[in-house]
Amino acid sequence: MTIGNVTDIIEALAPTKYQESYDNAGMQVGCKANELSGILFCLDVTEAVLDEAECLGANMIISHHPLIFKGLKSITGSGYIERVIIKSIQRGISIYAAHTNLDSVIGGVNSMIADKLSMKNCRFLAGNADGLYGSGIIGYLSLPMDELSFVKNVKKIFNCESVRYSDIKGRQIKSVALCGGSGSFLIGDAIREKADVFITGEIKYHDFFGNDENILLVDIGHYESEQFTVDLLYNEIKKHYPNCHKTNLKTNPINYL
Repeated sequence: MTIGNVTDIIEALAPTKYQESYDNAGMQVGCKANELSGILFCLDVTEAVLDEAECLGANMIISHHPLIFKGLKSITGSGYIERVIIKSIQRGISIYAAHTNLDSVIGGVNSMIADKLSMKNCRFLAGNADGLYGSGIIGYLSLPMDELSFVKNVKKIFNCESVRYSDIKGRQIKSVALCGGSGSFLIGDAIREKADVFITGEIKYHDFFGNDENILLVDIGHYESEQFTVDLLYNEIKKHYPNCHKTNLKTNPINYL
């Protein structure tokens, strides 16, 4: 099996044409014609993850976040991104990212979050005209929950060390809108769709103002909201190729005290 065979499987689920204009999903380093020796799945590619892949004998890393996001004018080993690029080429390890294209499809990142919350009747929060892709997910809980119990449940499911949320108003939570990663741009859509709560990985301070009467806002952390993407990609590729590994490293750069 070649690296290109694997990227074809991913892109059948999440075509790169569905990625946001600012994104850089797809092949980051390497050649699709190379034969596979193993795959390591991760959220972020770091030097430690690259070392882990080498120890496992895996010559392909599949991440959610692109290693190369902004333009590079030189590759001299200045900073971890350039060091990973150099080492990956030296070691013959290819790097591929499935990012906002995987966010934008049913069965992708946001669907995985909805599954963890046991939501039903899910659809795009903000979809395109033909409904093939979109941003965020909105759906329903099987049974309503009071706000504080819901927040505590979310904290437990996503193993969050802390959760930021807006004022508790005594509402019952039934309709849930969500978006993995930096999804605060969808707060207005969640309100228009009359969601009881909106969950995402990053909400700015000022976005918490002015919405208390309309919706409960819950910020669980960027890494925490997308952590199960590793399982999503692993489970999909494992059907076709047996030598797959999930990273044992926690790549969240944020610590809590």
